[in-house]
Amino acid sequence: MMGNRQGGFSLLELLVALFVVVLVTSLVTLNIGSGDRDILLRAAVEGVAESANYALDEAQFSGINYGLAVRMEDDQGQWRYRFDWYEEGPTGWRAPDSGKEVFAATTLPPGIEVQLELEGATQDQEALIPGSVSPQPQLVFYASGQTAPGAMMIREATTDELLWRLEWDLLGNFQALRNGDLIGEEDL
Repeated sequence: MMGNRQGGFSLLELLVALFVVVLVTSLVTLNIGSGDRDILLRAAVEGVAESANYALDEAQFSGINYGLAVRMEDDQGQWRYRFDWYEEGPTGWRAPDSGKEVFAATTLPPGIEVQLELEGATQDQEALIPGSVSPQPQLVFYASGQTAPGAMMIREATTDELLWRLEWDLLGNFQALRNGDLIGEEDL
């Protein structure tokens, strides 16, 4: 004859089930979170490249020089990189009057480092920390249709892994290269 055991779960069984649910949930959240960061980073890099191409065309069309300033900003104890667009006016650099959507500021996710190289010289990271009130863009898109050739390496801060390379020539032809390689149509 069977004993009188009531149906249900013991406390140990409930704790094990709860542990498994928490473990699976945290793994799924971790995977989704890193995927979001990759998507945000790709959108930011490609957005900067597209805005740069637009800025050069707009500079030639309007006769106004445009500039891109790469800055580091402190976001609650974490350094983030920010890209701000400017146009040159009679009194200096200012926010662009037209193309507000195209020239919107772009911020990279935390944990990313940017190395800027202009005309073969690597820019000092300390120069990317804003210290003055008047903005001075590092990269200028001249109305003549030229810009200083260069590249921007975007790396994982903890591992120094190259995630993106943004490069351009004297005529401002920008290319976004994932892991330093040209992106093919199958990657888009």
